[in-house]
Amino acid sequence: MPIDILMPALSPTMEKGNLAKWLKKEGDSIKAGDVIAEIETDKATMEVEAADDGVLAKIMVPAGTADVPVNQVIAVLAGEGEDVAATASATSAKASAAPLGAASGETTKQSKTQAAIPDSEPAQGPASAQGEGLMAAPAAASAKSNGRVLASPLARRLAREAGLDLSTVSGSGPRGRIVMRDIAAVRGVATAAQPTTQPAAVPAPVAGEAPRSLPVPASDAAIRAMYAPGSFEEIPHDTMRKVIARRLTEAKTTIPHFYLTVDIALDALLALRATINANAPKGPDGEPAFKLSVNDFIIKALALALLRVPDANVTWTEGAMLRHRQADVGVAVAIPGGLITPVVRDAGRKPLSAISNEMKDFAARAKTRRLKPEEYTGGATAVSNLGMFGVKEFAAVINPPHATLLAVGAGEPRPVVKDGQLAVATVMSATLSVDHRAVDGALGAQLLAAVKTYLEAPVTMLV
Repeated sequence: MPIDILMPALSPTMEKGNLAKWLKKEGDSIKAGDVIAEIETDKATMEVEAADDGVLAKIMVPAGTADVPVNQVIAVLAGEGEDVAATASATSAKASAAPLGAASGETTKQSKTQAAIPDSEPAQGPASAQGEGLMAAPAAASAKSNGRVLASPLARRLAREAGLDLSTVSGSGPRGRIVMRDIAAVRGVATAAQPTTQPAAVPAPVAGEAPRSLPVPASDAAIRAMYAPGSFEEIPHDTMRKVIARRLTEAKTTIPHFYLTVDIALDALLALRATINANAPKGPDGEPAFKLSVNDFIIKALALALLRVPDANVTWTEGAMLRHRQADVGVAVAIPGGLITPVVRDAGRKPLSAISNEMKDFAARAKTRRLKPEEYTGGATAVSNLGMFGVKEFAAVINPPHATLLAVGAGEPRPVVKDGQLAVATVMSATLSVDHRAVDGALGAQLLAAVKTYLEAPVTMLV
Protein backbone atom coordinates (compact mmCIF):
# COMPACT_ATOMS: atom_id res chain seq x y z
CA MET A 1 0.00 0.00 0.00
CA PRO A 2 1.41 3.46 -0.86
CA ILE A 3 2.82 5.39 2.09
CA ASP A 4 2.31 9.14 2.39
CA ILE A 5 5.27 11.14 3.69
CA LEU A 6 3.95 14.10 5.65
CA MET A 7 5.42 17.49 6.41
CA PRO A 8 6.90 16.87 9.88
CA ALA A 9 6.54 19.07 12.94
CA LEU A 10 10.16 19.84 13.73
CA SER A 11 9.53 21.92 16.85
CA PRO A 12 6.68 22.68 19.26
CA THR A 13 6.15 26.10 17.63
CA MET A 14 6.16 24.91 14.02
CA GLU A 15 2.92 25.20 12.05
CA LYS A 16 4.42 25.59 8.58
CA GLY A 17 7.84 25.05 7.05
CA ASN A 18 9.74 25.64 3.83
CA LEU A 19 10.73 22.61 1.79
CA ALA A 20 14.23 23.79 0.95
CA LYS A 21 15.65 20.83 -0.95
CA TRP A 22 14.91 17.26 -2.03
CA LEU A 23 17.94 14.99 -1.63
CA LYS A 24 16.21 12.13 -3.44
CA LYS A 25 14.43 12.17 -6.78
CA GLU A 26 11.41 10.29 -8.09
CA GLY A 27 12.25 6.66 -8.80
CA ASP A 28 15.03 6.46 -6.21
CA SER A 29 15.05 3.49 -3.85
CA ILE A 30 14.91 4.56 -0.22
CA LYS A 31 15.82 2.76 2.98
CA ALA A 32 14.48 3.70 6.42
CA GLY A 33 16.88 6.24 7.88
CA ASP A 34 17.94 7.74 4.52
CA VAL A 35 17.99 11.54 4.48
CA ILE A 36 15.45 12.54 1.85
CA ALA A 37 14.93 16.29 2.23
CA GLU A 38 15.88 19.50 4.04
CA ILE A 39 13.19 21.53 5.79
CA GLU A 40 13.56 25.13 6.96
CA THR A 41 11.58 25.95 10.11
CA ASP A 42 11.26 29.13 12.14
CA LYS A 43 14.31 27.97 14.14
CA ALA A 44 16.57 25.77 12.05
CA THR A 45 17.28 23.87 8.84
CA MET A 46 16.71 20.17 9.51
CA GLU A 47 17.40 16.99 7.59
CA VAL A 48 14.38 14.70 7.25
CA GLU A 49 14.86 10.94 7.32
CA ALA A 50 12.60 8.31 5.77
CA ALA A 51 10.78 6.07 8.23
CA ASP A 52 10.07 3.26 5.74
CA ASP A 53 11.68 1.36 2.87
CA GLY A 54 10.33 1.83 -0.63
CA VAL A 55 10.65 3.77 -3.88
CA LEU A 56 9.97 7.50 -4.08
CA ALA A 57 7.01 7.33 -6.45
CA LYS A 58 5.85 10.94 -6.46
CA ILE A 59 7.09 14.25 -5.05
CA MET A 60 3.97 16.24 -4.19
CA VAL A 61 5.64 19.44 -2.98
CA PRO A 62 8.57 20.70 -5.07
CA ALA A 63 11.80 22.03 -3.62
CA GLY A 64 11.67 25.71 -2.76
CA THR A 65 8.00 25.66 -1.70
CA ALA A 66 7.37 27.97 1.26
CA ASP A 67 4.81 27.74 4.08
CA VAL A 68 3.91 24.07 3.70
CA PRO A 69 1.50 23.16 6.56
CA VAL A 70 2.52 20.50 9.04
CA ASN A 71 0.99 17.10 8.15
CA GLN A 72 0.47 17.96 4.48
CA VAL A 73 1.53 15.14 2.13
CA ILE A 74 4.86 16.10 0.57
CA ALA A 75 5.69 12.82 -1.19
CA VAL A 76 4.41 9.29 -1.73
CA LEU A 77 6.44 6.12 -1.25
CA ALA A 78 5.64 2.92 -3.17
CA GLY A 79 6.02 -0.13 -0.97
CA GLU A 80 7.84 -3.34 -1.83
CA GLY A 81 6.38 -5.06 -4.91
CA GLU A 82 4.12 -2.14 -5.85
CA ASP A 83 3.99 -0.65 -9.34
CA VAL A 84 5.81 2.67 -9.00
CA ALA A 85 4.34 4.14 -12.18
CA ALA A 86 0.80 3.18 -11.20
CA THR A 87 1.30 4.61 -7.72
CA ALA A 88 2.60 7.88 -9.17
CA SER A 89 -0.29 8.06 -11.64
CA ALA A 90 -2.89 7.38 -8.96
CA THR A 91 -1.29 9.95 -6.68
CA SER A 92 -1.32 12.60 -9.43
CA ALA A 93 -4.99 11.92 -10.11
CA LYS A 94 -5.83 12.23 -6.44
CA ALA A 95 -3.84 15.46 -6.22
CA SER A 96 -5.83 16.91 -9.11
CA ALA A 97 -9.04 16.19 -7.23
CA ALA A 98 -7.73 17.65 -3.96
CA PRO A 99 -5.77 20.95 -4.12
CA LEU A 100 -2.19 20.98 -2.83
CA GLY A 101 -3.18 23.12 0.16
CA ALA A 102 -5.93 20.74 1.30
CA ALA A 103 -5.47 19.23 4.73
CA SER A 104 -3.77 15.85 4.52
CA GLY A 105 -6.43 14.54 6.90
CA GLU A 106 -8.93 14.45 3.98
CA THR A 107 -7.28 11.30 2.66
CA THR A 108 -8.35 8.47 4.88
CA LYS A 109 -7.92 5.31 2.82
CA GLN A 110 -4.12 5.28 2.62
CA SER A 111 -1.56 4.35 5.22
CA LYS A 112 0.29 7.47 6.33
CA THR A 113 3.59 7.86 8.11
CA GLN A 114 5.36 10.85 9.61
CA ALA A 115 8.91 11.21 8.28
CA ALA A 116 11.36 10.32 11.04
CA ILE A 117 13.13 13.48 12.12
CA PRO A 118 15.23 14.47 15.14
CA ASP A 119 12.95 14.92 18.17
CA SER A 120 9.79 15.85 16.32
CA GLU A 121 6.13 15.12 16.90
CA PRO A 122 3.06 15.40 14.66
CA ALA A 123 1.23 18.67 15.16
CA GLN A 124 -1.64 18.40 17.62
CA GLY A 125 -4.22 20.33 15.64
CA PRO A 126 -7.91 19.55 15.47
CA ALA A 127 -7.52 17.10 12.57
CA SER A 128 -4.90 15.00 14.30
CA ALA A 129 -6.83 15.10 17.56
CA GLN A 130 -9.81 13.56 15.78
CA GLY A 131 -7.65 11.02 13.99
CA GLU A 132 -8.89 11.92 10.50
CA GLY A 133 -6.49 9.63 8.72
CA LEU A 134 -3.43 11.11 10.42
CA MET A 135 -3.22 8.98 13.54
CA ALA A 136 -3.41 5.22 13.86
CA ALA A 137 -5.55 3.93 16.71
CA PRO A 138 -3.51 3.33 19.88
CA ALA A 139 -1.87 -0.05 19.64
CA ALA A 140 -2.29 -2.69 22.31
CA ALA A 141 1.48 -2.81 22.51
CA SER A 142 4.33 -0.89 20.96
CA ALA A 143 4.53 -1.16 17.16
CA LYS A 144 7.71 -2.83 15.97
CA SER A 145 9.72 -2.78 12.77
CA ASN A 146 12.36 -5.48 12.31
CA GLY A 147 12.23 -6.11 16.05
CA ARG A 148 12.78 -2.41 16.88
CA VAL A 149 10.18 -0.40 18.75
CA LEU A 150 8.90 2.46 16.59
CA ALA A 151 9.28 5.72 18.50
CA SER A 152 10.23 9.29 17.71
CA PRO A 153 13.66 10.46 18.94
CA LEU A 154 11.96 12.88 21.37
CA ALA A 155 9.84 10.06 22.80
CA ARG A 156 12.97 7.94 23.23
CA ARG A 157 14.75 10.72 25.09
CA LEU A 158 11.78 11.37 27.37
CA ALA A 159 11.41 7.65 28.08
CA ARG A 160 15.11 7.36 28.87
CA GLU A 161 14.95 10.31 31.27
CA ALA A 162 11.88 8.82 32.98
CA GLY A 163 13.32 5.30 33.13
CA LEU A 164 10.48 3.87 31.00
CA ASP A 165 10.70 0.70 28.91
CA LEU A 166 9.38 1.66 25.47
CA SER A 167 8.15 -1.88 24.85
CA THR A 168 5.53 -1.34 27.57
CA VAL A 169 4.16 1.90 26.03
CA SER A 170 1.29 1.93 23.52
CA GLY A 171 1.86 4.24 20.58
CA SER A 172 -0.77 6.62 19.19
CA GLY A 173 1.29 8.02 16.34
CA PRO A 174 1.24 6.92 12.68
CA ARG A 175 1.28 3.10 12.44
CA GLY A 176 1.44 2.77 16.22
CA ARG A 177 4.58 4.87 16.57
CA ILE A 178 5.27 6.09 20.11
CA VAL A 179 5.28 9.89 20.29
CA MET A 180 5.71 12.54 22.98
CA ARG A 181 2.13 12.49 24.25
CA ASP A 182 2.30 8.71 24.84
CA ILE A 183 5.26 9.11 27.19
CA ALA A 184 3.55 12.07 28.87
CA ALA A 185 0.38 10.02 29.37
CA VAL A 186 2.32 7.24 31.07
CA ARG A 187 3.99 9.78 33.34
CA GLY A 188 0.59 11.26 34.19
CA VAL A 189 1.21 14.72 32.77
CA ALA A 190 -0.19 14.39 29.26
CA THR A 191 -2.01 17.71 29.36
CA ALA A 192 0.97 19.59 30.72
CA ALA A 193 3.33 18.11 28.14
CA GLN A 194 1.41 19.26 25.10
CA PRO A 195 2.48 22.61 23.61
CA THR A 196 -0.40 25.01 23.26
CA THR A 197 -1.04 27.84 20.87
CA GLN A 198 -4.49 28.71 22.15
CA PRO A 199 -5.19 32.45 22.30
CA ALA A 200 -5.80 34.13 25.59
CA ALA A 201 -9.37 33.88 26.74
CA VAL A 202 -11.34 37.09 26.86
CA PRO A 203 -12.10 37.85 30.54
CA ALA A 204 -15.73 37.37 31.53
CA PRO A 205 -17.50 40.65 32.24
CA VAL A 206 -18.01 41.62 35.88
CA ALA A 207 -21.57 42.40 36.95
CA GLY A 208 -22.39 46.01 36.16
CA GLU A 209 -19.48 46.37 33.72
CA ALA A 210 -19.69 46.59 29.95
CA PRO A 211 -18.33 43.46 28.20
CA ARG A 212 -14.58 43.63 27.61
CA SER A 213 -12.72 42.42 24.53
CA LEU A 214 -9.14 42.20 23.38
CA PRO A 215 -7.95 45.17 21.28
CA VAL A 216 -7.98 44.60 17.53
CA PRO A 217 -4.81 45.82 15.78
CA ALA A 218 -5.08 48.15 12.83
CA SER A 219 -5.25 46.49 9.43
CA ASP A 220 -2.24 46.41 7.10
CA ALA A 221 -4.02 48.77 4.72
CA ALA A 222 -4.75 51.27 7.51
CA ILE A 223 -1.12 51.28 8.60
CA ARG A 224 0.20 51.71 5.04
CA ALA A 225 -2.17 54.66 4.57
CA MET A 226 -0.31 56.54 7.32
CA TYR A 227 2.77 56.80 5.09
CA ALA A 228 3.29 58.40 1.70
CA PRO A 229 3.43 55.94 -1.23
CA GLY A 230 7.01 55.13 -2.17
CA SER A 231 8.39 56.28 1.19
CA PHE A 232 8.92 52.72 2.47
CA GLU A 233 10.03 49.28 1.36
CA GLU A 234 7.92 46.22 2.17
CA ILE A 235 9.89 43.26 3.53
CA PRO A 236 7.63 40.19 3.88
CA HIS A 237 7.76 38.41 7.23
CA ASP A 238 9.65 35.12 7.21
CA THR A 239 8.51 32.15 9.29
CA MET A 240 10.79 32.99 12.22
CA ARG A 241 9.53 36.56 12.52
CA LYS A 242 5.89 35.40 12.39
CA VAL A 243 6.48 32.87 15.18
CA ILE A 244 8.39 35.38 17.33
CA ALA A 245 5.55 37.89 16.94
CA ARG A 246 2.89 35.33 17.82
CA ARG A 247 4.67 33.81 20.81
CA LEU A 248 5.69 37.14 22.35
CA THR A 249 2.15 38.47 21.93
CA GLU A 250 0.87 35.35 23.69
CA ALA A 251 3.47 35.78 26.43
CA LYS A 252 2.54 39.40 27.17
CA THR A 253 -1.21 38.73 27.06
CA THR A 254 -1.28 35.45 29.02
CA ILE A 255 1.63 35.77 31.49
CA PRO A 256 1.31 38.29 34.36
CA HIS A 257 4.84 39.73 34.37
CA PHE A 258 6.50 41.59 37.21
CA TYR A 259 10.09 42.78 37.43
CA LEU A 260 12.87 42.86 40.04
CA THR A 261 16.17 44.71 39.58
CA VAL A 262 19.48 44.59 41.47
CA ASP A 263 22.96 46.02 40.96
CA ILE A 264 25.79 43.49 41.07
CA ALA A 265 29.47 44.28 41.70
CA LEU A 266 31.66 42.39 39.21
CA ASP A 267 35.20 43.17 40.35
CA ALA A 268 35.78 39.82 42.06
CA LEU A 269 34.27 37.96 39.11
CA LEU A 270 36.43 39.79 36.57
CA ALA A 271 39.58 39.07 38.59
CA LEU A 272 38.71 35.36 38.93
CA ARG A 273 37.87 35.11 35.23
CA ALA A 274 41.21 36.63 34.25
CA THR A 275 43.09 34.19 36.50
CA ILE A 276 41.23 31.13 35.21
CA ASN A 277 41.64 32.11 31.56
CA ALA A 278 45.34 32.86 32.03
CA ASN A 279 45.88 29.38 33.43
CA ALA A 280 43.64 27.43 31.06
CA PRO A 281 45.34 24.27 29.76
CA LYS A 282 46.52 24.30 26.15
CA GLY A 283 45.37 21.80 23.55
CA PRO A 284 47.60 20.01 20.98
CA ASP A 285 47.23 23.04 18.69
CA GLY A 286 48.50 25.37 21.41
CA GLU A 287 45.07 27.02 21.82
CA PRO A 288 43.43 27.29 25.28
CA ALA A 289 40.98 24.48 26.06
CA PHE A 290 38.42 27.12 27.05
CA LYS A 291 37.96 30.87 27.47
CA LEU A 292 35.36 31.90 30.02
CA SER A 293 33.06 34.85 29.41
CA VAL A 294 31.10 36.86 31.96
CA ASN A 295 27.97 35.28 30.49
CA ASP A 296 29.25 31.81 31.40
CA PHE A 297 29.44 32.90 35.05
CA ILE A 298 25.91 34.35 34.82
CA ILE A 299 24.49 31.08 33.44
CA LYS A 300 26.19 29.12 36.22
CA ALA A 301 25.04 31.56 38.92
CA LEU A 302 21.41 31.45 37.75
CA ALA A 303 21.47 27.65 37.68
CA LEU A 304 22.94 27.43 41.19
CA ALA A 305 20.38 29.97 42.41
CA LEU A 306 17.56 27.77 41.09
CA LEU A 307 18.98 24.80 42.99
CA ARG A 308 19.24 26.94 46.13
CA VAL A 309 15.66 28.23 45.70
CA PRO A 310 13.93 25.13 44.27
CA ASP A 311 10.42 26.59 44.52
CA ALA A 312 11.44 29.04 41.79
CA ASN A 313 12.73 26.26 39.54
CA VAL A 314 9.26 25.63 38.15
CA THR A 315 7.02 25.68 35.11
CA TRP A 316 3.36 26.69 35.24
CA THR A 317 0.65 24.49 33.72
CA GLU A 318 -3.09 24.89 34.20
CA GLY A 319 -3.31 21.63 36.11
CA ALA A 320 -0.14 21.60 38.22
CA MET A 321 3.20 23.21 38.94
CA LEU A 322 6.16 21.34 37.46
CA ARG A 323 9.09 21.61 39.87
CA HIS A 324 12.29 20.59 38.12
CA ARG A 325 14.97 18.38 39.61
CA GLN A 326 17.80 20.02 37.68
CA ALA A 327 18.53 23.57 36.56
CA ASP A 328 18.18 23.93 32.78
CA VAL A 329 19.02 27.47 31.65
CA GLY A 330 18.18 28.87 28.22
CA VAL A 331 20.42 31.54 26.69
CA ALA A 332 19.11 33.99 24.10
CA VAL A 333 21.33 33.96 21.00
CA ALA A 334 20.85 36.56 18.26
CA ILE A 335 20.79 35.15 14.73
CA PRO A 336 19.99 36.78 11.38
CA GLY A 337 16.31 37.70 11.36
CA GLY A 338 15.56 36.87 14.99
CA LEU A 339 16.81 34.93 17.99
CA ILE A 340 16.84 31.42 19.42
CA THR A 341 17.28 30.15 22.97
CA PRO A 342 19.43 27.01 23.25
CA VAL A 343 19.24 25.35 26.68
CA VAL A 344 22.24 24.40 28.83
CA ARG A 345 21.00 21.25 30.58
CA ASP A 346 21.81 20.69 34.26
CA ALA A 347 23.97 23.84 34.24
CA GLY A 348 24.19 23.92 38.04
CA ARG A 349 26.27 20.74 38.07
CA LYS A 350 28.47 21.52 35.06
CA PRO A 351 31.89 23.20 35.42
CA LEU A 352 32.26 26.66 33.96
CA SER A 353 34.58 25.34 31.25
CA ALA A 354 31.90 22.89 30.03
CA ILE A 355 29.25 25.64 29.97
CA SER A 356 31.62 27.91 28.03
CA ASN A 357 32.42 25.33 25.34
CA GLU A 358 28.77 24.27 25.06
CA MET A 359 27.66 27.86 24.50
CA LYS A 360 30.31 28.41 21.82
CA ASP A 361 29.05 25.34 19.99
CA PHE A 362 25.41 26.43 20.38
CA ALA A 363 26.14 29.93 19.09
CA ALA A 364 28.03 28.66 16.04
CA ARG A 365 25.32 26.17 15.04
CA ALA A 366 22.49 28.59 15.83
CA LYS A 367 23.78 31.06 13.25
CA THR A 368 23.60 28.37 10.55
CA ARG A 369 20.24 27.08 11.90
CA ARG A 370 21.67 23.66 12.71
CA LEU A 371 20.41 23.31 16.28
CA LYS A 372 18.24 20.27 17.03
CA PRO A 373 14.76 20.84 18.51
CA GLU A 374 15.71 19.20 21.82
CA GLU A 375 18.54 21.73 22.15
CA TYR A 376 16.23 24.78 22.20
CA THR A 377 13.08 23.50 23.90
CA GLY A 378 12.27 23.22 27.60
CA GLY A 379 14.16 24.83 30.46
CA ALA A 380 12.81 26.71 33.47
CA THR A 381 14.53 30.05 32.98
CA ALA A 382 16.74 31.95 30.56
CA VAL A 383 19.42 34.64 30.31
CA SER A 384 19.26 37.56 27.89
CA ASN A 385 22.45 39.63 27.83
CA LEU A 386 22.60 42.94 25.95
CA GLY A 387 25.55 44.26 27.91
CA MET A 388 27.89 43.86 24.94
CA PHE A 389 25.79 46.49 23.14
CA GLY A 390 26.23 49.01 25.94
CA VAL A 391 22.67 48.60 27.25
CA LYS A 392 22.60 49.55 30.93
CA GLU A 393 19.31 47.93 31.96
CA PHE A 394 16.21 46.39 30.37
CA ALA A 395 13.23 44.16 31.15
CA ALA A 396 12.74 41.14 28.90
CA VAL A 397 9.60 39.23 27.88
CA ILE A 398 9.36 35.73 29.39
CA ASN A 399 9.62 32.91 26.86
CA PRO A 400 7.11 30.14 27.75
CA PRO A 401 7.40 27.60 29.31
CA HIS A 402 9.93 29.49 31.44
CA ALA A 403 8.79 31.06 34.71
CA THR A 404 11.61 33.63 34.88
CA LEU A 405 14.07 35.43 32.63
CA LEU A 406 17.21 37.29 33.71
CA ALA A 407 17.97 40.40 31.62
CA VAL A 408 21.58 41.52 31.99
CA GLY A 409 23.03 44.93 31.19
CA ALA A 410 26.59 46.20 30.76
CA GLY A 411 29.17 46.17 33.51
CA GLU A 412 30.46 49.73 33.94
CA PRO A 413 32.47 51.76 36.45
CA ARG A 414 30.11 53.39 38.97
CA PRO A 415 30.60 55.24 42.24
CA VAL A 416 29.79 53.04 45.23
CA VAL A 417 30.13 53.27 48.99
CA LYS A 418 32.50 50.74 50.59
CA ASP A 419 33.09 50.74 54.35
CA GLY A 420 31.64 54.24 54.53
CA GLN A 421 34.00 55.54 51.84
CA LEU A 422 33.25 56.56 48.26
CA ALA A 423 34.89 54.23 45.76
CA VAL A 424 34.62 53.08 42.15
CA ALA A 425 33.50 49.57 41.24
CA THR A 426 32.43 47.71 38.11
CA VAL A 427 28.67 47.30 38.50
CA MET A 428 26.09 45.51 36.36
CA SER A 429 22.30 45.91 36.57
CA ALA A 430 20.23 42.73 36.22
CA THR A 431 16.42 42.56 35.95
CA LEU A 432 14.48 39.38 36.63
CA SER A 433 11.19 39.06 34.74
CA VAL A 434 8.85 36.80 36.71
CA ASP A 435 5.67 34.90 35.89
CA HIS A 436 3.47 35.79 38.88
CA ARG A 437 1.34 32.66 38.39
CA ALA A 438 4.33 30.47 39.26
CA VAL A 439 6.62 32.67 41.38
CA ASP A 440 5.51 35.29 43.90
CA GLY A 441 7.39 38.48 44.74
CA ALA A 442 9.27 37.28 47.82
CA LEU A 443 10.29 34.06 46.09
CA GLY A 444 11.51 35.96 43.04
CA ALA A 445 13.50 38.27 45.33
CA GLN A 446 15.14 35.25 46.98
CA LEU A 447 16.14 33.87 43.58
CA LEU A 448 17.62 37.18 42.43
CA ALA A 449 19.45 37.64 45.75
CA ALA A 450 21.01 34.19 45.30
CA VAL A 451 22.18 35.13 41.79
CA LYS A 452 23.74 38.32 43.18
CA THR A 453 25.50 36.37 45.98
CA TYR A 454 27.09 33.91 43.55
CA LEU A 455 28.23 36.61 41.12
CA GLU A 456 29.71 38.84 43.83
CA ALA A 457 31.49 35.85 45.45
CA PRO A 458 32.24 33.82 42.31
CA VAL A 459 34.71 31.48 43.97
CA THR A 460 31.69 29.80 45.61
CA MET A 461 30.67 28.58 42.17
CA LEU A 462 33.84 26.50 41.97
CA VAL A 463 33.15 24.30 45.02
